[in-house]
Amino acid sequence: MIGRLAERDEVGHRCADAAAAELGLSRRQVYVLLRRWRQGEGVASDMLPGRSSGGRGREHLPEAVEAIIREVLRTRYLTKQRRSMSAVHREVTRLCRGRGLPAPSRGALVRRAEKLDPVATTLAREGVDAARPLRSAGGVPPQVSELLEQVQIDHTVIDVIVVDERHRLPIGRPYITVAIDVLSRAIVGLVVTLEAPSALSVGLCLAHMVSGKRAWLERIGVEVAWPMSGKPAELYLDNAAEFKSEALRRGCEQHGITLRWRPLGQPHYGGIVERVIGTMMTMVHELPGTTFSSTKERGGYDSERLAVLTVGELERWLALAVAGYHGTVHSTLGQTPAGRWADAVANGRAPVTVTNETAFLVDFLPVVRRSLHTTGFVIDHVWYYCDALKPWIARRAQLGKFVLRRDPRDLSRIWALDPDGGVYLQVPYRTLSNPPVGLWEHRAAVAALREKGRGEVDEEDLFRMVRQQRAITDEASRTTRRARRDAERRATTVPPPAPSRPAPLPPIIVAATDAAPFAVVEEW
Repeated sequence: MIGRLAERDEVGHRCADAAAAELGLSRRQVYVLLRRWRQGEGVASDMLPGRSSGGRGREHLPEAVEAIIREVLRTRYLTKQRRSMSAVHREVTRLCRGRGLPAPSRGALVRRAEKLDPVATTLAREGVDAARPLRSAGGVPPQVSELLEQVQIDHTVIDVIVVDERHRLPIGRPYITVAIDVLSRAIVGLVVTLEAPSALSVGLCLAHMVSGKRAWLERIGVEVAWPMSGKPAELYLDNAAEFKSEALRRGCEQHGITLRWRPLGQPHYGGIVERVIGTMMTMVHELPGTTFSSTKERGGYDSERLAVLTVGELERWLALAVAGYHGTVHSTLGQTPAGRWADAVANGRAPVTVTNETAFLVDFLPVVRRSLHTTGFVIDHVWYYCDALKPWIARRAQLGKFVLRRDPRDLSRIWALDPDGGVYLQVPYRTLSNPPVGLWEHRAAVAALREKGRGEVDEEDLFRMVRQQRAITDEASRTTRRARRDAERRATTVPPPAPSRPAPLPPIIVAATDAAPFAVVEEW
């Protein structure tokens, strides 16, 4: 009622009387409520009557004394000397008496010291390390006003053991890379990998961030709303090596993304993304196969035996968890991340998305440089060739080394940067019959060949070794799976009852002889 009246330029007596009759108030009370509403922020609590504090919290000392207290606190109390309050009070008393002013009590001085900023006080008296625990998890929040103006990225190992897709055997703990928009606190990118964090993890997370997530959600079989996508203006990262790689730097330059790193020795500056990762890990502890946060917390829980989720299933579970997080009121925002994102889109412009996720990802893949031969490029004993290389082969002497990018998950093709332009050419294996392999599998095969005394690794021997290793792995997996199945069968089978011991026969009494006066024989 009061809100509708406040929308009018003038409220006459007739309108006020009608409102008073409906509310059971007087006309004067209606005008009082109307004034409070207009002076407030448009919420119901604006109409609550104010009450006098009785003067509590006000400074009653003369301004000259207050000035002395402020100066002594600044020069004597907020120093590394860490003087006691008694010493500071003695100094204030001396200065006041020297100027003919009344000296304040020690309690008055303590109350004014307690009103100082605790972070600034601890920083001045005890240093940076002591002040760090007093700061919030987010540190000093950056001043942002638009969506994706700043995005924080970080990664960690997930507190759960996953199983492989084929044999459902434990294969270890995966890693997660998370990107969060600072303005809305919405998660805009998420990637789960078995490989340790690298430039590829960052590139995959960026590719997930800049493209619409509807196709990805359909591919993994999850029906939720995740509209948060777009190209960031700035990435805020820690000082790990993968965040300072050439691949990331060149990719961000290509797409106009600014890179900024946290100050050294101040880990709390990345607290926004670390907080949401901590929330995710707390939720993960509810999953079967969790390792919890520590061995003490895990206790006797057998994480490997109870592991049941594959990487794909864990990814689907995390997508649902993110959707739930987006719909939960954020304590800092006072609203849900989804609501803040929608409001920002409605009041500004929607972030720019990328339609070709693969082309974007190529700009962030690891970089290698190689010269071009008449038979193509060779990288780690593997040759790559296609007919589109012929114009470059003819003038390869003038072109120097090429910038090549490859996906460590699949070495079956590379991308060569056109020296005359900014586009990449996809180049497959020269021998197309060779199977796709990952970088870790490739390196294991090279190491195995060198252990056998092969100084020069041949491509044919390399892929033959890969096939042999895969055969060994498959056979070992089958054997392990069969042994576990047999062990579980034995554990669940009820053993047959042990045969009962027969009752003893009655003793046979034999007649006495000279050698044995009596003999008692028990037969079983």
